[in-house]
Amino acid sequence: MKILPTRIPGVVVLEPRVFPDSRGFFLETWHRDRYAEAGIDAEFVQDNLSFSGRGVLRGLHFQNPSPQGKLVGVLQGAVFDVAVDLRVGSPTFGEWVGMELTSENRRQMYVPEGLAHGFVVTGDSALFSYKCTRAYSPADERSLRWDDPEVGIRWPVAEPVLSPKDAAAPRLRDLPGEQLFRA
Repeated sequence: MKILPTRIPGVVVLEPRVFPDSRGFFLETWHRDRYAEAGIDAEFVQDNLSFSGRGVLRGLHFQNPSPQGKLVGVLQGAVFDVAVDLRVGSPTFGEWVGMELTSENRRQMYVPEGLAHGFVVTGDSALFSYKCTRAYSPADERSLRWDDPEVGIRWPVAEPVLSPKDAAAPRLRDLPGEQLFRA
């Protein structure tokens, strides 16, 4: 497995080893000991799948006070995946990293607790997988505006398809302090 660090501490991109043959391929999508060696010593408690069409943007989502770490990847299709640091006191607070995740490159991204996460579908559709360190808690669900100019994410889609909730999400400067994390 190849580990690609990003400029935000804790966010890593993983390229699993792929074993192709005439029948197709095999790869491990999770192996606790190997991922712990890569710095992801997480206990996952919930797995999720979402399916979306071209141009759908989901996010930017986070939970607080019961934050989730997420190991994400694409099983079918292609997305541009983004993480935004919401840890007050972090040297990268308010910064973002983005990566193309596809069923062809088989990359995964680990987004630790304290970051907002989102993605936009860049192919015809995408089947997206999440492994989460905490269960979904509707009372703790929060959102950050996808196009906050102060965060400055360079999305590859100009007019994404959004849920009403994501379209109305606040900017970073408008998030109440108790919704942010402490580094």
